[in-house]
Formats: sequence, C-alpha cells, structure tokens
Amino acid sequence: MRSFPGGQDREPRLTVVGIPGNRRLALFQDAVRAAGLAPAREVGWLDVLRGRAGFGAGETVRLDSPGEDAEVDRLLRGTDDQTRVEGTGRWYERFTAAARDLGRAVTAAGAELLDDPDELAVLFDKRLTHGVLDTAGVRVPLSPTSGATAPAVSGWDDVRTLMAEAGLRRAFVKIAHGSSASGVLAVRTAGPGRVSAITSVELDGSGRLFNSLRVRRYTAEREVAAIIDTLAPDGLHIEQWVPKGTQEGRAADLRVVVVAGRATHAVVRTSASPMTNLHLGGARGDLDAVRSTIDAAGGSFSAVLTMCEAAAARFPATHCVGVDLLPAPNWRQYAVAEVNAFGDLLPGLTGLPEREAAGLDTYAAQLAALPRRADRTAARPRPCGGPA
Repeated sequence: MRSFPGGQDREPRLTVVGIPGNRRLALFQDAVRAAGLAPAREVGWLDVLRGRAGFGAGETVRLDSPGEDAEVDRLLRGTDDQTRVEGTGRWYERFTAAARDLGRAVTAAGAELLDDPDELAVLFDKRLTHGVLDTAGVRVPLSPTSGATAPAVSGWDDVRTLMAEAGLRRAFVKIAHGSSASGVLAVRTAGPGRVSAITSVELDGSGRLFNSLRVRRYTAEREVAAIIDTLAPDGLHIEQWVPKGTQEGRAADLRVVVVAGRATHAVVRTSASPMTNLHLGGARGDLDAVRSTIDAAGGSFSAVLTMCEAAAARFPATHCVGVDLLPAPNWRQYAVAEVNAFGDLLPGLTGLPEREAAGLDTYAAQLAALPRRADRTAARPRPCGGPA
C-alpha cells in the first residue's frame, strides 16, 4: 500500500477548495476517480470567504483557483464586472487573508494542506516571486521592481524613469497580482514621445480598463500613460522584454508543470504577439521539435527541466506550480518569467515520457505524487521574502 501524508499507510481523504461546477474541479475529480479513490469533498471559495467552510481531521486539502465565479470575484475585487482589469490589489489582500484563515482552520482540524498560504502570498506577487528567484540564483529577466524592497511605481512617469535607469527600451509592465496576461503591456520606448505598447487591455472613452481577447497596439504616449496610471494603484512590476526563441516564425516559450519537486509536464506556447497565452491567440507548439532544437544548439532538455525544478524548489510547501520559461533565440539560455500557483490547467496534456508522470494528466500526476510530498516537506526551508 502507498504511504500518504499524515504518517499512515492509507488512502487520503481528499478535499478540494475551488469553484464547484468549474472545469478545474471536474478535471480533478475525473483524475480522482481514475485513480480508484473516493471522490474529493468539494468546498467552495464562496463558503470560505463567508466563513462557512469547515475541515476534518485526516483530510488532505488541495486549493484550486478562485477564478471564473462572479460572486467570488465580486467579494475579492469589489466589482460586479468581471471584465474589468482594475481591482487586483484588493483581490490580493482579500485572497491571501482568506487563504491564511483557511490554513489556520485546516491546521486546527488536524488536516493536511497542500498549498502553503505564505508561499501563495509570494506566488501571487510578481515582484516578490522575481526577488525570491533572483536571490536563489535562478536566472530571471532584469527588473527594477524585484523583491520586497523594490521602489513603488505610482504611474507612467515612474515606469519611464525606472526603465531608463535600468537601460531598458523594451519592458513588460505587469500588474503585480495579475494572471492570464491581464493588465500586461509590452512597452517600447525610443526617445521623448516615441512610445508604443502591445496589450490585451482595452481603454474605453471614460478611462476604464477592460480585458479583451484581442491583442492591440497603442502608439500614443498619452494612451499608454493613461492605462499605466490607472493600473498603478494595484501595484506594478517591470521586467526586461527579452528576445525569445521562435518556432515556425512565432515567438515561443514553455510552461513546465512541477509536482512535488519534479517537472512532469511541458507545453510549448507560440504566438504572433509578445503574449503567448492560449486564450489570446497563442497555440500549442511542437515539443518534440523543441527538444530537437535544443539538442542541435548543444543544450539539454533535461537541464531545462532542472532549471524549472530549481525555481519550484523555492516554494517547497506548494504541491504543484507552473513555471513559465523563456528561451533565448539561440535556445541555449533561459530565464524564468513567472511561477504560477494554479498553472496546471492544461487539458489533454499527458506527462513527459521520461518522467514518472508519463501518461498521466496534470491532476493525476498530483495525486500520484502525494507519497513523495511527505518526504519533500519533512525538512523544507521556509520560502524567502514572503509577507508574514
């Protein structure tokens, strides 16, 4: 019989916190059934936020995304319009507070939590994540806003100044607590008044910002400034816009899923725009072709996976993360752009054939790795740089 967290040879009593009826929970429950386990008990984020969630001794509790629910989003962001970009600062404060309250409740009940709330607070702040990785020696893009002591960015004037001081003419300006490319601008500067930005943010006539499925280009500095000035109160992160490798003429990067310290899944994302997110016109690329390209460049795909594992190792109490890896045009150097707490939504993707998750989807891999988690977390160090 397998050994599971809790020190006993037993099957886990699984509980998942998420959005009931959401595709993420449906895929996880499919994996639970396929593993021959009893269905996971579902706890809604709405119940967590309203103080109605309870946990029992011996449960293994997994957290999933609180996204794609209008009422949850309203409670976290304070707006009824899910298409709006603004409000992520408020979302972060309320989400991390709720996660910490949940963590205390799980611990008090004698249950096991698979996602550490303090690590989530770092993972959901791009500035903190960048600083943690940089301090650990994981290569990341140059950033003037890295770490807990980075200067605050109050608007476009600060962005221009920080870019100039760092020698950056091209940079990604991101909301610190965003996801799915929401509020991301790929900014170019070329002297006074010569500015452009590529983004999915739609600026309406009243100055409000909306998420759009269409990537657009702004070439007037006043429009770029208006967007960034509006986003700044939520917190901004600036990082170098590094040239990326290509596949069939499209910019390419990698999303690598790391479960219990081991890279298990990888997908190539390609796009005609700087943002490779699949919902913004990105497409899955050819991983075998990437392997061949890396080999031809004198590199090693195994070393690529090791780099992603090194990034994930800074968050040892988070069972699963998705690492976004940027290949240089020569496919010999790499930088970690982000580490995502809920980066496992990759339907239909099976595990790397050379790894223990071969043939498993990302959710089945997380279940299979539960015995390994107990050994991994027994002597873990605390994550660096997170808020208390």
